Amino acid sequence: MSQLFGLLNRAKYFILFVLLELVSFYLIRKNNVHWDVTFFNSSNAITSKMMAWTYDAKEYLKLRDENGALALENTLLREELSKYRQSQDTRPAHFYVADSVFASRFEYTVTKVVNSTTARTKNYITIDKGSLDGIEPGMAVIGPRGVVGQVRSCSDHFSVVFSILHDEFRVSSEVVNEELTKMQETALGLSTWPGTSRSIVALSTVDKFKPVHVGDSVVTSSQNLVFPSGILVGRVSEVNTPSNGAFHDIKLKLSTDFGSLTYVYVVKNKLYKEQNELEEEVLANE
Repeated sequence: MSQLFGLLNRAKYFILFVLLELVSFYLIRKNNVHWDVTFFNSSNAITSKMMAWTYDAKEYLKLRDENGALALENTLLREELSKYRQSQDTRPAHFYVADSVFASRFEYTVTKVVNSTTARTKNYITIDKGSLDGIEPGMAVIGPRGVVGQVRSCSDHFSVVFSILHDEFRVSSEVVNEELTKMQETALGLSTWPGTSRSIVALSTVDKFKPVHVGDSVVTSSQNLVFPSGILVGRVSEVNTPSNGAFHDIKLKLSTDFGSLTYVYVVKNKLYKEQNELEEEVLANE
């Protein structure tokens, strides 16, 4: 205690100076209108900035919840879009309309990415939902911008997905452009990852007589048991047509950025088992 009193005694002149300064500022503000207005405006400006910073901080902290809510809303929108796409042929000369069961066969579940790799030849993504959430091996996985991969295995609460950046992944794909639409033709191929860049995949077995150009969209085809048709795979970045070959040599710029995935959608084809069993039965009897 004696040390405290000693410290106060040594600083008594400084403390007196601070008190006199405060009294001076108070008297100036009280007796001078200009100073009073300036002080009031300055205080308001500081208070406004503090409120704005506080609001921004709260908004930032709420981003996680907002993103989750948007992902759930997108799930419903994707289901409706899928029903619309599956219910009719996009080529105008065709008048095919699917029944409601077939059109609504795809069911979407939103999940969050908890781990991923991109630097290997066999890259995987781990998501936070598993068999207790209805996830099963073989189901398709898509992201906000397009194809992601396919479920490889599940535990109760997690699933591992092998992404399109996997040397064993294949997805039936279709080139989309105005020429093909006018010709009422399809340019079907198989999208695979050559293992070089995480943003480039190859599209093979596309007939070289089908018109394909740089910038064309490539989407999942209707001849697909796992993925809904019309899901973007990427855009054509390079086209080479060998003179002695039957197919184009095509490279695609992937639509999905695997370095920034947060939420993905697991897609269940509710008619998968029925179709697969029927096709296997026919093959077995041949």
